[in-house]
Amino acid sequence: MARRSAARPLALVMASALVVSCAAEEPLPPAEGPAVELTEKALEVPGFADFLAVDGDTVWVTNDGRVEQWSTTGKVASFAVPRPCGTMAIAEGSLWVANCKGAEIYRINLKTASLEATIASGLANPKGETNVVSGAGSIWVASDPAGKVARIDPATNAVVATIPVAPETWYLAYGFDALWAVSSEGKVLQRIDPATNTVSGTVALGDTPGFLAAGEGAVWVQEQGDGTVAKVDPATLKLAGRTKVGANLKWGDIDTGGGAVWLRTTDDQTLVVIDPASGAIRARLGAAVGSGALRWTPDGVWTSAHDNQTLSWWSAPGTR
Repeated sequence: MARRSAARPLALVMASALVVSCAAEEPLPPAEGPAVELTEKALEVPGFADFLAVDGDTVWVTNDGRVEQWSTTGKVASFAVPRPCGTMAIAEGSLWVANCKGAEIYRINLKTASLEATIASGLANPKGETNVVSGAGSIWVASDPAGKVARIDPATNAVVATIPVAPETWYLAYGFDALWAVSSEGKVLQRIDPATNTVSGTVALGDTPGFLAAGEGAVWVQEQGDGTVAKVDPATLKLAGRTKVGANLKWGDIDTGGGAVWLRTTDDQTLVVIDPASGAIRARLGAAVGSGALRWTPDGVWTSAHDNQTLSWWSAPGTR
């Protein structure tokens, strides 16, 4: 596939925002500050395209009984997984995928789309809302609803540590030299020190916290029941602010990069762009297309919409 042009980095494209009006009970916060212009290219993806992992100019997506690799022009590869679920990680030349049917991790070679290993890690949430993440030379996955996170060594494909955490912890992100873990039921963000494999601090959160991202100077957590995104200082573990997005933030996804926080929403639009310094909403993009996932790249943003059986590439004018 031809590489996309990097002549106009996504973070630098400033134009009129694509603001979507919607019938909410209360007016949604308007877009503020420098706006973002992105053009959507939708690809038809039969099945249930959901969670995403960026692999260069392509993206891997979970689907019914398989994971698939897509470019902006079509499907590149596919590999059968009984029930792939949750966010995936790319590390050590492999795609790491949770299989909810077997409560295990599949390690898939990125070049050959072939199975390298199956790791019996356990999964804290076999219903599918889970995260596999990489960091500190390891793969991490919430492995037990009673409150455990498993640490996997890619060199041996074995679980080398099990970390006690709050019950019903299954949302993870890595950044700022730490693993960050959210218990939705416990309404808490936990910082895990990879040097000691212990929880080194906690932050109280709002209603039904869920997916999170670590980047752009903070840890960002969807407070799904409140319709807010919480900003947490990773050094002080203090709440640094909240952005009100809508009535709720059920499902969806979140990522950071290019000087922004990128939020996949469900009810009111496809995605929201948040300024990390001010917390202001810079743009509301696309129509409401139900739940799905989101991943940022320097050239654009991938979103999925499983109810519509689509995968979309959002790019700046002048790029592919």
